[in-house]
Amino acid sequence: MTQRNGISGTSDRILHSEASKIFQQANGIDHEKIQEADDCELEERGQEGGRRVSVAVTGAVEAPDGGWGWMVLVATILVLALTLAFPSCVGIFYTDLQNEFHATNSETSWVPSIMTSALHAGGPFCSMLVEKLGCRATIMLGGVLSGLGMAASSFTQSITELYITTGVITGLGFCFSFQPAVTILGHYFVRRRVFANAMSSTGTALGLCALPVLGNYLHTEYGWRGSFLILGAVLLNCCVCGAVMRPLQPKRHRGQPLMNHGPPPPDENSDSKKKGRARTIWSSMLAFLSKHMAFNQFCNNLRYRVYSIGITWTMLGFVVPLVYLVPYATANDMEPSQAAYLLSILGIVNIVVRPPFGIVFNMPWFKGRHVYVFSAALLVNGLSNSICCIGPSFHVLLAYVVIYGLSMSVVGSLMFTVLMDVVEMSCFPSALGLLAVMESVTLLIGPPLAVPLLPHPPCSLWCRFAGWIKRRGRR
Repeated sequence: MTQRNGISGTSDRILHSEASKIFQQANGIDHEKIQEADDCELEERGQEGGRRVSVAVTGAVEAPDGGWGWMVLVATILVLALTLAFPSCVGIFYTDLQNEFHATNSETSWVPSIMTSALHAGGPFCSMLVEKLGCRATIMLGGVLSGLGMAASSFTQSITELYITTGVITGLGFCFSFQPAVTILGHYFVRRRVFANAMSSTGTALGLCALPVLGNYLHTEYGWRGSFLILGAVLLNCCVCGAVMRPLQPKRHRGQPLMNHGPPPPDENSDSKKKGRARTIWSSMLAFLSKHMAFNQFCNNLRYRVYSIGITWTMLGFVVPLVYLVPYATANDMEPSQAAYLLSILGIVNIVVRPPFGIVFNMPWFKGRHVYVFSAALLVNGLSNSICCIGPSFHVLLAYVVIYGLSMSVVGSLMFTVLMDVVEMSCFPSALGLLAVMESVTLLIGPPLAVPLLPHPPCSLWCRFAGWIKRRGRR
């Protein structure tokens, strides 16, 4: 039975909705298709007072741009803090995992890589769960899955088992919590969407600031196994955040009839059903891929195609500093506690900077220019990595994390805003799902490709590369 947000409907309207649905099911009428048609009609006609009407998980309603949306924003911040920032916390236990399982740098690097890849690759499954269960239930399911995955990791006896528990199970749990949270936030905010997305992105910064310090403390007190068990309990807080995310419901039209008094559809004979069964299965598969993977958007929307390819390529190295900053610093004789503070400083920079950026980028002058600011920030973010060529000292790495954090703040503030500008809000879940699958490939191979950077300063690698180019030129 449909529940309305705000003032509850009268009992006769509830009876009307339920009776209409039962009658449609009894006559073989697809209730979901009727609802989708109503949603599309409401979206086309929903222009009032200069404000857009967005399509929520269960229908088309006007975004409140406040009210309970602020609670949803706070919950989204916490979800992003517990999910997107968590892979960086694994680097603190890097050495312990190597010693425990007698693993090489390359073998250990697959743990955060698989986790980050699963976080993004589960997009289509997450989109399907959102359609069937709604954002609230999917987020809570993700919290349970990630918590159980980390708790099970504390009992693993091999690095392969860690790939499954910490990597696949926990990563999928992060996906089921993170993507629905971003989706439902876009339904609650339209006029203040840039500010809401910028504020929600501070969750990643909050996690980068708090999780390394928490992980370092737990590692000192309880070891890596006890730390993983406690962190699993911490991840269960995603269930609490999911419970806050109350879905928006569409308003009923008074002129909607109680029942459809038309004749029921005629029954098809069994022969025609058998002949069309193969085509029905194939059509269903194509419809599923089109709905949950946004292939039509990728083929027909040039802006979305350029955006998704660019972000996919960017993610090849975007998360490498978050995963390997602490191992790189400790490999160059820096104290582990001091190295962990670098990630905390990176998080503090993001926390301080992202809210003002959100206010500035929400100004009318930036409307239609978000993509240009986003592209410039990505350029600065990539060039900032060359600072590490100076040396591995604390002051050099401190300057690096500040500049990297500033550019990362702009990227994080505008990433989802640009995507919402590129595609319609009704297509956002599937567009985000396809983008996440594409990102998962580069996120999976990016950290292992950066393993040679750990024992050597980056400048030495650049010198070797330059020497190789010089020798090739002499030939």
